[in-house]
Amino acid sequence: MTESLLIDRSDSVVTLTLNRPAAMNSLDVPLKEALRDTLAELEQDRSCRAVVLAGAGAAFCAGQDLREHAATLEAGNTDPLGTVRAHYNPIAARLASLPKPVIAAVRGMAAGAGASLAFLADFRIGGPGTSFLLAFAKVGLAGDTGASWSLPRLVGHAKAVELLMLAEPVGADEAHRLGLLNRLVDDELVLSTAQELAARLAAGPTVAYGAIKRQLSVGDAGTLSEALAAEAQAQAICGATADHRAATAAFVAKRRPAFEGR
Repeated sequence: MTESLLIDRSDSVVTLTLNRPAAMNSLDVPLKEALRDTLAELEQDRSCRAVVLAGAGAAFCAGQDLREHAATLEAGNTDPLGTVRAHYNPIAARLASLPKPVIAAVRGMAAGAGASLAFLADFRIGGPGTSFLLAFAKVGLAGDTGASWSLPRLVGHAKAVELLMLAEPVGADEAHRLGLLNRLVDDELVLSTAQELAARLAAGPTVAYGAIKRQLSVGDAGTLSEALAAEAQAQAICGATADHRAATAAFVAKRRPAFEGR
């Protein structure tokens, strides 16, 4: 645990809470480094079988800490957006490729890179108070933290252009209609619903979930030939797991399978 990133473990579910509520959980260097490094550790942690990403207080995440960024600009830094390569790109890559399910508990505003983080999750749970704002263009920037990759996959190219260029807020109902939110619940139930879903997934076939994520990353934009090759590779991996053997035997015996994530 660090001051700005809280790490809570409940059985095989790890909840990561962005913990700068007074700044709407905006992302400064210490928080970005903590999130980047923690995701790298969780990728290798076989005891972690699902991850919940949440924000403390009233907001999910307001994106880049603009006060910190303004100070960088005023200092005459020759690479003021170097944080994209040093922090945001590694965070986005880890979230998208983490070989276990990621659920974003999006309570309140998710703006800029904060929205991008949520879009990289496998599931997004929100409430009536949830809203998204792709605010990059408002400060003369293009999208980052994977927004140019995740948004077209979620809402299509035309809508992604609209969200990024017009930078208008998207409320909870519209976000749910567009597919930016998987589920809408009461605001006070957002985190618990996300954690319940994470617990359900954590009890499932973890290796298969990771394989599904990898094959979809190919199938979303690749050719049929590439997708078939990715599926063959995924099935070869999954077919060799103890979970597959045990679940097949359970099916034949007409009993519920117990997955161990291996």
